[in-house]
Amino acid sequence: MKDLLPHITAQLNDVLGSLLYFLPEVYLTVLFIVVLVTDLLFGKKSAKLCRMVASVGMLLVIFKVLQQVALTGADAVPIFSNMLILHRTAIAFKFIIDVLAFMLLLYFAWDRKLQEHKKGLSDLYSIVIGSVLGLHLMTMAINLLSVYLAIEMVSIASYLLASYRTENAKSTEAGLKYVLFGAAASAVMLYGISLIYAYSGSLDLFSQQMATGLLQANSLSVSFALALVFIGIGFKLSFVPVHFYVPDVYEGAATPVTAYLSTLPKIAAFALVVNFVAPFVAQQGFYNNWKGFDFRLVLSAIGILTMILGNFAAVLQNSVKRMLAYSGIAHTGFALMALVTFNTQGLSALTYYLAMYGLANIAALALANYFENNEGITNISDYKGLGFKYPVASVCFVIVLISLTGIPISAGFTGKLFVFSAVYSVYQQTHDVWLMALLITGAVTTVVGLFYYIKIPLNLFLKRAEIVPNEISYSTNLVVFSSVIALLLIIFGIFPDFLMKFL
Repeated sequence: MKDLLPHITAQLNDVLGSLLYFLPEVYLTVLFIVVLVTDLLFGKKSAKLCRMVASVGMLLVIFKVLQQVALTGADAVPIFSNMLILHRTAIAFKFIIDVLAFMLLLYFAWDRKLQEHKKGLSDLYSIVIGSVLGLHLMTMAINLLSVYLAIEMVSIASYLLASYRTENAKSTEAGLKYVLFGAAASAVMLYGISLIYAYSGSLDLFSQQMATGLLQANSLSVSFALALVFIGIGFKLSFVPVHFYVPDVYEGAATPVTAYLSTLPKIAAFALVVNFVAPFVAQQGFYNNWKGFDFRLVLSAIGILTMILGNFAAVLQNSVKRMLAYSGIAHTGFALMALVTFNTQGLSALTYYLAMYGLANIAALALANYFENNEGITNISDYKGLGFKYPVASVCFVIVLISLTGIPISAGFTGKLFVFSAVYSVYQQTHDVWLMALLITGAVTTVVGLFYYIKIPLNLFLKRAEIVPNEISYSTNLVVFSSVIALLLIIFGIFPDFLMKFL
């Protein structure tokens, strides 16, 4: 026992020292408990109060995240015995996640179907806060145990959100499909982690012990184990071939929940992939003699297939939510382009692109929600002539879709320009054929994206239909919300430096 005392003291000192770099997560934990207790104390009538507490709490968390920039500087700080790591990229991803989470907390109450739900929205706010804590952990995880726990924490919250409207058959089906596919992906990833541990005797991705063990093991076996882990992470990224659950789940879930599922877990998963591949692709890392799993080749191939399948499948859709689901898959493939550069320029392009995609996608779903609230429509073909009935919402919809397509002068165009520039600069140095294939595929599929995004403006303004005026117009808040985002997409498109200084 005496021999263990120095180790216990060292561990306690490490935990106490790490708390200084873990304050946003501590605040999120306290906020989760406060929202939960508020719900328990005030019952079904607590929805507005829970929403206010959660929103104000998220603003405080955002402030604490911004403070971490000065705390860490340019250094990477491992915390909690190398379970997590805090660096500038993780802070940037947490900032994006928290800002989008704050916007979603405002948005949830503006969906008519969620408002009419018997359970109320109090539980939903506490689930979202808990999931944001898991998303924070995903951005910092560098130990395979913390990777698995963070993903499962987010997954459980996502399952609950997807099936939140229990009285709706589609929502229940969406939740069930999500749980089944998620459980399978989790089991596959856990098996891959167990294999990596068997080969190396370590779970720390940045440890010398893991590097030595994997380099000494059979390269094919190690590649197989890494592929299994990537399948689990890919479930959150929704890239091909683990994308098949996305359209059904996104269509069945409540629209604000779809906005959550299509943005926050995806952004955190990209941060997790950055941490996961970093020790393998670093120029002066432990794996200089690595001859096994070629990360650039695998991620490039996945990116190409994901862009092709996502864009061409979206062209065939009539449901707005299914179209945006497939376009989200396509955007995942495009974001992988920036990831395979494995340099700081590509990482900067990735964070900017994901931030702009998150804003635009939330606004697109909010506007789809607006038309659903007012007209009860979910299909693109039902939008005929509504541009003149709802001019402000329709113009905002056009601006948001322009950004998702990547047309000047939108933020989406600037984001795609950053990604293309980062990939091309690496191609000039390496002349890697896969990078050229990515550039060509990205350019072609961007043009393809125009064909399905343009369907909505085409129906709104160029196709006529008999319009029946409504006595009541619902969800004015959604129009204001979307208008602000549309304006931000134009501002950040023209002046990207306004945002890049935070990323």
